[in-house]
Amino acid sequence: MPFLSVTKTGLAVGAAVGSWHALWALLVMLGIGQSFLDYILKLHFIDLPLRVARFDWATAGALVGVTALLGFIAGALFALAWNGLNARSKADMPR
Repeated sequence: MPFLSVTKTGLAVGAAVGSWHALWALLVMLGIGQSFLDYILKLHFIDLPLRVARFDWATAGALVGVTALLGFIAGALFALAWNGLNARSKADMPR
């Protein structure tokens, strides 16, 4: 099994998670976050009285930054676990 780069895997997962939340922040900024949330919850048979707050740049930045950081950590931990589970001794490595 191929080994995963801890840094590259962390960056890839962090970028994906951060981008997903940046898209959510964009929807809120455009004023369509509430409609989107209502639609997604309805698809899941969930009826909650939730209200999307007003857009704030600092909150949006914190959302994207924190989720990207947590995504990086999750990706790095995944790569470490993957590499640990697929470790081979040097004798088993092809020459």
